[in-house]
Amino acid sequence: MSSRSKYPEQFRRDAIELVNSSDRPLRQIARELGVNHETLRSWVNTAKQAAEAGPVEDPAEAQELQRLRKRVAELEKEQEILRKAAAYFAREMDR
Repeated sequence: MSSRSKYPEQFRRDAIELVNSSDRPLRQIARELGVNHETLRSWVNTAKQAAEAGPVEDPAEAQELQRLRKRVAELEKEQEILRKAAAYFAREMDR
């Protein structure tokens, strides 16, 4: 949604919510809100497309997620080595 709109973002979100939750026709809701019905339809379609596309991934979050996955893999390898070492030393102690 364009930030250059003469309608505040919260108004647009509320209008979209009203369209999605109401049984009334979009034209009627647009008339009641004082908005052109094609403008309201555009807002609803844009919101629907954004919802279908899913959340926009933040590059910093993606980088952090990659770093954390790498760290988890390293820790899992260390855990496996320690588990094997513990089993080896347990066998040695039984001799």
